[in-house]
Amino acid sequence: MTPQQTAIGLWILRGLAAVIMLQTLFFKFTAAPESVYIFSTLGMEPWGRIGIGIGELIASILILIPATTAFGALIGVGLMSGAIFFHLTKLGIVVQDDSGQLFIYAVLVFISCSILAWSRRYQVFHLFQKNKTHFL
Repeated sequence: MTPQQTAIGLWILRGLAAVIMLQTLFFKFTAAPESVYIFSTLGMEPWGRIGIGIGELIASILILIPATTAFGALIGVGLMSGAIFFHLTKLGIVVQDDSGQLFIYAVLVFISCSILAWSRRYQVFHLFQKNKTHFL
């Protein structure tokens, strides 16, 4: 792959992760019945629903800004790890006859964010190297 093709691929992953997380915010912030059901089942309604929505909003914004993509991707990996965990343990893959759509979205965002975090790992390492000199 050429560098240009790689850059286009990474932009596609950024868009995919951000769009999926941003489109779910409507349901979380408007207390849609599906979201209330999910977070009630987890014992996290309403604070979990709103808090995770805020986390997804922050992750999406950071992913779309090139200088902060790695940090948004790391947040996205963390959030989607939780979503996948709860789907596999408490919620089930299919939630309220959604054919597994929410689970699939969580997996897609997890994979996209993992690739983005790995491809931009130098951003994280650079931050730690900069701060290392402050502690000497």
